[in-house]
Amino acid sequence: MPESADKAPTPEPFRASIMQVEPQWIDYNGHLNMAYYNVMFDRAIDELWLELRMGPAYKKERHGSTFTAECHVRYLREIHLGDPVQILVWLLEADDKRLHTFEEMRHATEGWLSATSENMSLHMDMKARRVAAFPPDVRERVVAVTKAHSAVARPEGIGRNVAMPSKR
Repeated sequence: MPESADKAPTPEPFRASIMQVEPQWIDYNGHLNMAYYNVMFDRAIDELWLELRMGPAYKKERHGSTFTAECHVRYLREIHLGDPVQILVWLLEADDKRLHTFEEMRHATEGWLSATSENMSLHMDMKARRVAAFPPDVRERVVAVTKAHSAVARPEGIGRNVAMPSKR
């Protein structure tokens, strides 16, 4: 969707375009290499940012962008060459400078969950290369999408941390 398009947010997670696993992304174990899960998650976020009008034109014209400050990926089921993938994105929370997102990578035709990614992104003033508040119009869209996504059941796995299982 072009960055200039306006569309009322719907009470469902954002659905990115269906993607295909590329042959060079398969590792010696015969499945998608862990680094390329992040590539696919990032492509989905870029699509959502276009919906929020924070894509390449925003950077060029208004000198704003986002940087990922933190990312937590869970690998739950292997994805292989030829598997179609669709990523769902929830904009969970936002404030004046940050976006908290959660993504699910699913097999696009069978629907099973392959991986999740939880992220904290920072809004940046690219001239100063510092964290900065969203302009009011962007903040308004972010709030609208966050509100729409809050009407949907939260996916399992939000807020998980990395730790060894406790021994009882």
